[in-house]
Amino acid sequence: MLSQIKSIVETITPRLIEIRRHLHSHPELSGQEYKTAAYVAGVLSSCGLRVQELVGKTGVVAELPGNGDRRLLAIRADMDALPIIERLELPYVSTQLGIMHACGHDVHTTVGLGTAMVLAQLGVPLPGPVRFLFQPAEETAQGARWMIEDGVMEGVSAVLGLHAYPSVPARTIGIRYGALTAAADDLEITIMGESGHGARPHEAIDAIWIASQVVTTLQQSISRTQNPLHPVVLTIGQISGGRAPNVIADTVKLSGTVRSLHPDTRHHLPQWIDNIIAGVCQPYGAKYEINFRRGVPSVLNDPALTELTARCASDALGREQIQLIHEPSLGAEDFSLYLEHAPGTMFRLGIGFTDRAVNYPLHHPKFEVDETAIAAGVITLAYASSQYWQSSA
Repeated sequence: MLSQIKSIVETITPRLIEIRRHLHSHPELSGQEYKTAAYVAGVLSSCGLRVQELVGKTGVVAELPGNGDRRLLAIRADMDALPIIERLELPYVSTQLGIMHACGHDVHTTVGLGTAMVLAQLGVPLPGPVRFLFQPAEETAQGARWMIEDGVMEGVSAVLGLHAYPSVPARTIGIRYGALTAAADDLEITIMGESGHGARPHEAIDAIWIASQVVTTLQQSISRTQNPLHPVVLTIGQISGGRAPNVIADTVKLSGTVRSLHPDTRHHLPQWIDNIIAGVCQPYGAKYEINFRRGVPSVLNDPALTELTARCASDALGREQIQLIHEPSLGAEDFSLYLEHAPGTMFRLGIGFTDRAVNYPLHHPKFEVDETAIAAGVITLAYASSQYWQSSA
């Protein structure tokens, strides 16, 4: 099976690079992936798969039938790009000004398509069916929820995914047991004081000054009231308030993000934040409102599926091409929402150039991909998929 997969991948690699460059040249923002979806659907249809479009708004689902085993394996790839002006000089640079595939989703989509092409060409059906999920709007953490609401996880027994990573050398597979990413929640705080003349602050309740105390106290309190072994990152990224330089502000809005790794810590964060803010506001007579919006949970990789991926990647690419990830990322991934419906695992696909001093990070305008990584990603995902039913028997 592995030798056949490698042979097919070698044959289709030029086509895969062509696909990736087309996607890179024609990026689309979250929820607007209409042309991308049509292109993806066309490739999948040419492989003989049953294709359904407009799933999860702009997503695509395709299914490869199996040989009687009812356990259904899902493979997820995201398709959206970012509002970033590309600063690379490439023949396939983005043709959409201000939009760029700066997070590798063009690679994810290509690897997903390549895996579908390989599994469809094996000549004999796999024991069970495979459902390919081409998801929109990962960058806004909405797409997975849209897809799930449209029923893509019905009957799914396991789900596999990947994420490109420039700090990992190309053709290397990053494996993480347990938590891979953090839970990400949105926070909005409104501080309500009383307006007054800037020359007589004692006659007013200064919402700007109180808001600054809130930000400082939240940051300081994390290090003294939260378990340091259960990390929490709270970042206030936006502050707005005030009407004029000589007028005490009566209202200030703070907006930010809260990242955490442990479910119990995440559960208690809203109350903890409320207590901190109350302790700051009440002595000065200020009022406040908090809107804590649950975003996406942490990606918790299933041990058995992670081991399957690690073993298949090692067999396919060589043990030296496996990199164990010792620490989770505090970035977020809505792949985690699929894991609320079935066990799964996500691996990192190394895309970094080994002959360069600098590989620009995700979301950078000079982010670039070593395209030799594509074949490694397809081989790993296709082989792990083909072995799923044997490993979970």
